[in-house]
Order: sequence, then structure tokens, then C-alpha cells
Amino acid sequence: MNDIVRLALEEDIGSGDITTDACVPADRQARGQFLAREPLIVAGTEVLAQLYSDLTLHKRDGEACADGDVIAEVAGPARLLLTRERVALNFLQRLSGVATLARRYVDAVAGTKCRVLDTRKTTPGLRALEKAAAAAGGVTNHRMGLFDAILIKNNHISAAGGVKNAIEAARSTGLPVEIEVRTRAELREALANGAAHLLLDNLSPFEAADWIREIAGRAKVELSGGITLESVRDYAETGADYISAGAITHSARAVDISFRLELL
Repeated sequence: MNDIVRLALEEDIGSGDITTDACVPADRQARGQFLAREPLIVAGTEVLAQLYSDLTLHKRDGEACADGDVIAEVAGPARLLLTRERVALNFLQRLSGVATLARRYVDAVAGTKCRVLDTRKTTPGLRALEKAAAAAGGVTNHRMGLFDAILIKNNHISAAGGVKNAIEAARSTGLPVEIEVRTRAELREALANGAAHLLLDNLSPFEAADWIREIAGRAKVELSGGITLESVRDYAETGADYISAGAITHSARAVDISFRLELL
């Protein structure tokens, strides 16, 4: 069992599920259904597989559900199904919420060349699950953490002593380098020093389009900074290659999923 899932069970059950143990005979068997209560994109079924040994999936991660669709069925001791219900729902609702919002972002930029990226703005401890959910919704995973890709941001530039210093030092690693630029002067300095991937942050769509015209294909361009579901299409139409949206993970609403139990 995944450590995060184990911790979630320990947090909820503690010394024991006193309500279930008091009300439900130990030998009673049951089955239950996880039901979508609104249109959604499923994610988090890997957690269900860790919580239940008798599991039948009717929907896979990335598949769409209508209101009333059965996502999964489980069977086993009634006490186990009841005791693990809330942990299962917490994961499934949260992760399906991320996948559902991710799909909305992807649909909003359909027909452009722009790809939507997730970010590191995830719930502590849940990054792998939330990024898997974002991918299930159709976005492209950006770096998993600080260890697997170089992204020079404004504070790195300040600490390194400038754009040129930061790029030259990062290039010595042999890894691809992405750099955030804040001004036109930094943009030109980055291009002059061979930057192949630029991050433009907190520009309006009009400003971004103007900067991208100057870049003229000399580097890949990622836009970020407060880009919402309502504005993402305008940013995608600037000619950007990528848009990163932290909201996909940090602001996704948990979707409505219920659990219905019946005795065998």
C-alpha cells in the first residue's frame, strides 16, 4: 500500500472505527458502488485498487462520467467497506476534480498549437497522485520536482548575478535549460546566450503576443501567471508553445462522488 494511502487510513481510523464496530456484525458481507453525481473526468482509481481487493472498475482514469454513472464496484466485509469509504472518496473526489479541471483547460485551447502544463503547486505529499490526475485530464506534466529539470526563475537570476551567469552555470550540467525573463532586456540577453526555452510570466495576452513576435521562433515559449480557464484561450492564441496553470492542481474543486452500500 502506498505510504500516503496508509497515512490517510491511519489519520481517519486511529484506534478504530467505533461506529462501524458497534453497529455492524463482523461477519457481514456487502458490496458498494462509487457513483458520479455530476459530469466529471475520473482519476484516482489506483487508490481504490490499494484499498479494496475485490474491485471492479467501470471507468478508467481519463474517462468521462455522466451524472449517475458507476465508476467502480467493491465487495467484501461490510466493516472494511464502511471504514475505508471516506478515505476512498477523499482521494477519488480530489483527484477526479483535478482531472476534470485539467480537461477543461485542454478543451479551451483545442485547435491551437499550445499545450497546457501543470506545475509544482500541488498538495504536499500528493504530487505524484495529483500530477497523474492532471495527465488523466490531458495536460502535459511539467517537472516533477527540483531534481528532474532546470527552470531558472527570477530569484535564481538575482542570486546568480544575472541572466548570462545563470544560463552559463546551468548549461554546464548538460541538461535542457528553461529560463524566466522579466524584462525585454532580460529576454534579449537570454536569446543572445542561446536560451532555447523561455518562461514569460504575468504578461497580458497582448503583451505576450508582442514578446513572442520578437522571439520569432528562436526559442520555445511558455506563458504563466494567473492564467484562468476564462483567459487561457486568449493566451494560447498568442503563439505560445506552452501555458502552465497552477490552478489545475491548487484550485481544483473536489467533484461530487457518492458511495452506495448494500448487503450481500
